[in-house]
Formats: sequence, structure tokens, C-alpha cells
Amino acid sequence: MTEPWIWEAVAVMALANLLTRVAPFLFFSRRRPPQAVVFVEENFPPIILTILIFYTLASVDFTAAPYGLKELGGIAVTMLLHRLFGNYLISIFGGTAVYMVMVHLG
Repeated sequence: MTEPWIWEAVAVMALANLLTRVAPFLFFSRRRPPQAVVFVEENFPPIILTILIFYTLASVDFTAAPYGLKELGGIAVTMLLHRLFGNYLISIFGGTAVYMVMVHLG
């Protein structure tokens, strides 16, 4: 842990994190953000859910047992929770928890 490149990497990551947090305030404090930024802001949760679904199903072999039932079960629970509560955090965490339980039990 005494190698200097580790500290350089930490410094670069800290600076990148700071800049991504400060940039919106610097660029959009006095004017309206571009339409693309507004679109992403309004649609970010469904975009993330879509990415998570594709990521979950990317390596599933639907021709061999268990035929993706764990993954599809997690997606179904996520959809059900979102219909019931309308909250993306509950949906994502609840579906992920159910999927993880199914993976570890079976």
C-alpha cells in the first residue's frame, strides 16, 4: 500500500467524483439545461431498470434447466413491487433481494 500509484489513482478518482458532482451547478446554474439532460433527468429510473433487465438476461441460457426462472422471477417481483408501490428503489432492491435468495437457495 506504499506504492505511489495507489495514491495517484485515489486522487484521480476523488477529483473525477468531485467534478461530476460540481459540473451541473457550474454549467446550468444560470441557464436551462439542454433537452437531452432534461430527458435523462426525467427518465433515469426507467432507463436504469431497462439496463438492469438486459444485464440480467444477457447470460441466461433459456434452453437448459432452470430455463432462466430465477432471473424471470426476479424481474416479475420487480414489476409487481413497482405496480404496488410505484417506487423505483423498492422495486429494484426488492427484486434484487428475491433474485439473490433464489440464486442461493437453488
